[in-house]
Amino acid sequence: MPELAGIWSPIRLTLALASITTLVLLILGTPIAWWLARSKSLWKEVVATLVALPLVLPPTVLGFYLLVALGPNGPGGWVAGRFGGHSLAFRFEGLVIGSVLYSMPFVVQPIRNAFEAVGERPLEVAATLRASPWDAFWSVAVPLARPGFLTGTVLGFAHTVGEFGVVLMIGGNIPGETKVLSIAIYDYVETLQWAQAHLVAGGMLAFSFAVILTTFLLERRIGRAGTDALNRR
Repeated sequence: MPELAGIWSPIRLTLALASITTLVLLILGTPIAWWLARSKSLWKEVVATLVALPLVLPPTVLGFYLLVALGPNGPGGWVAGRFGGHSLAFRFEGLVIGSVLYSMPFVVQPIRNAFEAVGERPLEVAATLRASPWDAFWSVAVPLARPGFLTGTVLGFAHTVGEFGVVLMIGGNIPGETKVLSIAIYDYVETLQWAQAHLVAGGMLAFSFAVILTTFLLERRIGRAGTDALNRR
């Protein structure tokens, strides 16, 4: 379709951003979720509040502070300077940092809920079998928390695909570097290319519906499999 000839670059960029962001969030979010689920520290709710802050914070506010932090005079500029750059703002790396912070609650919270649902009993049983805390975490807690990991992965990926305010603030509209799908729709609307905007927006609507439906179906299947396993015992 000639009217969508220029959309493949934003699609590739969006998928790359969502994939990298989701992977980073799983690596960083899992230990955070485990600590929040198990810790008795007085700082627990403070950390939980910081993680959940993007849920209520306007994206432009977060984007503004990230723009300052990633700019030439912020920590991002210092890091970029070590590699011969000037700033992490208006670069793909800056989009990844912003997306990780903005999508963090969508990954951490489901995993935390799943860890809390595991409870103490399975871990105590593992300890009686001489399993180390590390072994108990990977062989007991993580498998039992699969629904939370599934939900967090899907929500983190889908939320990153749909980001707009944060990526616009820290990335702008640079083709091949920061122009993701949500920015492409905005660009089409600004230039009155309504047909292209309808096609891309409709595609993202269908994608979002499919993602949520798939999540519900997989959660239902995993839950049913878990129930059947318990009944067989």
